[in-house]
Amino acid sequence: MPGGERVSDKGGGAAAGPLLLGVRHHGPGSARAVRAALDAARPRVVLIEGPPEADALIPLAADEEMRPPVALLAHAVDEPGRSAFWPLAEFSPEWVAIRWALDHEVPARFIDLPATHTLVWERDAEAGSEGEGEDAGPAEPGEGSGAEEAQAPTVADVRVDPLAVLAEAAGYDDPERWWEDVVEHRGVGERDAFAPFVVLEEAMGALREVYGTGGHDRDLVREAYMRLQVRAAQREFGDAVAVVCGAWHVPALRQKAAVSVDRALLKGLPKVKVDMTWVPWTHRRLARVSGYGAGIDSPGWYGHLFSAPDRPVERWLTKVAGLLRDEDRLVSSAHVIEAVRLAETLAAMRGRPLPGLSETTDAVRAVMCEGSDVPLALVHDRLVVGDVLGEVPRSAPAVPLQRDLDRIQRRLRLKPEALERELELDLRKETDAGRSRLLHRLRLLGVEWGDPAASRGSTGTFRETWRLRWEPELSVRVAEAGVWGTTVLAAATAKAEADAVSAQGLAEVTALAERCLLAELPDALPTVMRILADRAALDTDVGHLAQALPALVRSLRYGDVRGTDTSALAEVAAGLAERIFVGLPPACAALDADAAEEMRRHVDAVHGAVGLLGDASAPGHGDLRVRWRSVLRVLSGRDTVPGVVRGRAVRLLLDEGELGQDEAARLMGLVLSPGTAPADGAAWIEGFVGGGSGGGMLLVHDERLLGLVDAWLTGVPAEAFTDVLPLLRRTFSAYEPGVRRTLGELVRRGPGARGSTAAAGSGTPGFASDLDMARADAVLPVVRLLLGLDDGDHPSADDKGLVGVGR
Repeated sequence: MPGGERVSDKGGGAAAGPLLLGVRHHGPGSARAVRAALDAARPRVVLIEGPPEADALIPLAADEEMRPPVALLAHAVDEPGRSAFWPLAEFSPEWVAIRWALDHEVPARFIDLPATHTLVWERDAEAGSEGEGEDAGPAEPGEGSGAEEAQAPTVADVRVDPLAVLAEAAGYDDPERWWEDVVEHRGVGERDAFAPFVVLEEAMGALREVYGTGGHDRDLVREAYMRLQVRAAQREFGDAVAVVCGAWHVPALRQKAAVSVDRALLKGLPKVKVDMTWVPWTHRRLARVSGYGAGIDSPGWYGHLFSAPDRPVERWLTKVAGLLRDEDRLVSSAHVIEAVRLAETLAAMRGRPLPGLSETTDAVRAVMCEGSDVPLALVHDRLVVGDVLGEVPRSAPAVPLQRDLDRIQRRLRLKPEALERELELDLRKETDAGRSRLLHRLRLLGVEWGDPAASRGSTGTFRETWRLRWEPELSVRVAEAGVWGTTVLAAATAKAEADAVSAQGLAEVTALAERCLLAELPDALPTVMRILADRAALDTDVGHLAQALPALVRSLRYGDVRGTDTSALAEVAAGLAERIFVGLPPACAALDADAAEEMRRHVDAVHGAVGLLGDASAPGHGDLRVRWRSVLRVLSGRDTVPGVVRGRAVRLLLDEGELGQDEAARLMGLVLSPGTAPADGAAWIEGFVGGGSGGGMLLVHDERLLGLVDAWLTGVPAEAFTDVLPLLRRTFSAYEPGVRRTLGELVRRGPGARGSTAAAGSGTPGFASDLDMARADAVLPVVRLLLGLDDGDHPSADDKGLVGVGR
């Protein structure tokens, strides 16, 4: 073969043999060079570094629905979570070789060590779910994220990035910049199409003579398998064989080794049964160190260099200008022209053949972003990295669960996207309700496609907000979830039942019941509810019961908006609340500071839950709210209860209208009297006005309470002040800045009747001892207008009720 002889002769006078094309994974310059070399050599077969199990998937690369970036996914049949990816972008040399072979009707084959062995290696090395099985070995050209500090290269340096050694030898401190100047900015033109591979092979050969394989037998095994596959192809096609692989492996493939030696290295390798398919990939994932061990910092930039037919700098800066205009920034064509000039000037000053990413970035910052890095970060995120998500054809192999998910996504018009977006759902609409069910079911299965977010402008249970972003790893999660069922509904139901059985605590089961209602899994609810009732009956820890109750009450509300029968859930919730009422006062005795603070949070949670229960409580349990207020009264009056809990109980009763202002002031005065230890008083204050419960506004509008706190604080002995200061600081630092400023002004001015429980003085601006009826009557016409009531000449009973509410 002419191409093969040419490379062999220039590679050092070796006999004619296969055409070895050493590349940098995900390198657009290597991709262009591979295409030119294949066009010149016209081999009869193309061998590519990759798992041989994927040979049957190669024809799918020519499908019209296949759009890179995509990845080959291998996972163990019996353990789908054990997986590996081989990502390919449009500018990946391996992808270019595959498409060239398909376009020219030439066989293409993968020749790397089979995934059946590499997955076992990944498990043994605990290398996680990413990577091709070679990441622990010496890095291929282009691996790593940047230059090492200037120092003598060692074996460890080469294992991180062999380009760092070559760049340092050429006088560069940045291997990425060296690669751009030597390869990416080199046009193929009419030059020798094989010259780049000859030079790169010589460089890698020199490195391997010095550093070998870095002491890792894994590369030796992989290269032994590749040599066997190359020999087999030569027996079938002669020397008309082209091999596309990482440049690091080329010297080893050129090496003459006995067949028996190679086979001995492969003997007895552990294996596992694997399945393979194509899955979508993203540019954002290419920007991480993943598959092929070649994480690249700028996949969007590399894709542009590969696809731009000419004038890449001008076209790139035009893209940047378009993006900034879309973000309402004033960028004109004059900005583009000036940025191009500046980029070219910077390249000339830095001795570079063409402007690279660093020059264009500096030009964009100076000309289009006015020196700001804020819009530049957007350019980096959207263009330099990019949010491109590949697509694979429907005919690609997939587990049944994936096919059902694809069908549901099409029906609900919910397309996976790499760009994070916010999705507002109105559960009163059938399509939005279906989307909500799907996202909740996927979360149950561990497929975190969407994360719930706080809804803007509505707190109703009929609205949901989700943040969606599809990551390639979710395809593995779907394959893992396939063991639970062949459809999303069946798999989520089975997973929920299994999770209920294996749940360690009551709170886990109640949270699971809530998720089952959100996901609308009616077949799973009976099992979950039975286990919930059993756990609730056996659990005697009040803290566990208090943790479980809020989730149950939320589930009742979600069931209402979704039309789900929650009578059994209401019965369990009411029984749980009664057990909390009985056990809470004894459980609050003899608690240290941390346990008391935790119990205070439980009291808040139970209070909110009981308030939401309302009419949903089960028949036969009476009025739970009245009984809860009785429990709060008991807590507020027991000296054995920690101060933070007693203070919170008084505050909750005050907010509920069960305790008058005078009585609250009396209780505070007792606690803050000189006979109470300062630490206990500070804890009571934290419970009463702390914890983000609006206590700051309470002090602003009730100067009697503020005066009590102020008088107590000024009377704390100096030796005790440093002990209570952290507690008080924690309490008051939680207030909004405006509240803290108002409190400071009130204290500086001096609240009326300071230090006593008497009514606040009427002379204080903004405060009075009684309601000003004349001022209240002035707003009644506006209130009546807002409420749509008929106008009248005299205040009605309803008007007086409005005044009472205002008071």
